[in-house]
Amino acid sequence: MLIEKKENYKLIYSDENSFSKFYSSFLKKEKEFDKENLIVQISNEINITKEDFLLFLSIAKQKKENSTSLVIVYKDINIDDFPEDFNIVPTLVEAEDIIQMEAIERELGF
Repeated sequence: MLIEKKENYKLIYSDENSFSKFYSSFLKKEKEFDKENLIVQISNEINITKEDFLLFLSIAKQKKENSTSLVIVYKDINIDDFPEDFNIVPTLVEAEDIIQMEAIERELGF
């Protein structure tokens, strides 16, 4: 797992060759990012299922309660398969946009 500090979020991306290894690495570090916006970019080379993505759902809800955001980036995904408030997008640019939009919504009290 690789981590890059950006201006208003941390970018976490996979260098592992399996989802289970990546997710295990992520869970070990996740508490360190409690007060930060996260973008998790999962390699398209990793074989991943809908159930694997849903493992991030409880973390996403906790991030929202902490007034931060979690966005998953994965190119080949049907977002209609997931809850509306679960942020999964195909590109990093869209993930950055969601981080910005949610920050504005929090400032406005939504």
